[in-house]
Amino acid sequence: MVRRKVGNPLAFAVLGSLAERSMHPYEISTMLKSRGKDGSIKLNYGSLYSVVTALEKAGFIEAVETVRDGNRPERTVYAITATGREEFDSWLAELLGEPEKDFSQLEAGLAYLPAFAPDRVADLLEQRAGVLEQEAAGLEGMHAMMRSKKFPEIFWIESEFRVELLRTEIAFVRRLAERIRTDDLEGTEFWRRTHELVAELGIHPGELLKDPVKYFGVDFPWLREVLPDAQ
Repeated sequence: MVRRKVGNPLAFAVLGSLAERSMHPYEISTMLKSRGKDGSIKLNYGSLYSVVTALEKAGFIEAVETVRDGNRPERTVYAITATGREEFDSWLAELLGEPEKDFSQLEAGLAYLPAFAPDRVADLLEQRAGVLEQEAAGLEGMHAMMRSKKFPEIFWIESEFRVELLRTEIAFVRRLAERIRTDDLEGTEFWRRTHELVAELGIHPGELLKDPVKYFGVDFPWLREVLPDAQ
């Protein structure tokens, strides 16, 4: 991936907006919101001005005029430069054609899933699925409205992508919650028993793993792979 002078995704959106026509920052913000782009790119009005300043300093945009609307403060109108257009084209090609690892919050949580007891994890996953279901349903309702108005899908395809991700995640977490509750997920019985012993004996989980035969009545060869000090 290219290391960019201004790497904030909001900078990409500003360049894309100005590639369409010259605008002042408030107008850019209004357009992004009206088109629903703030659902794909985090939009903060205060950050927008910092991004605009950084883009101008990098030579990607330039001030072309100052306008005043009634008694409102003067606003600076910006235009994209030839260098800025090259930057936008290169950035768009990268985003569409070069996969990059996304470090999701769910993935981070799953990496430490055994820290909670199985039933609590299952409850939290089902809670998550419920919240995601509401978001997906809301977006699907908006898509139905867009289609009824014959609004071209190319202008909201990123929202379709979001729904696909949501539906995939909902199916995964619900299936995972069920597998945990029924001990179908490999290792769940060990996981469940570990939390029971910690509650009964009042000891740290690490102590149980040091001597699995003593506490579980059986050895776990795989422990030596994850805990080199395990006997």
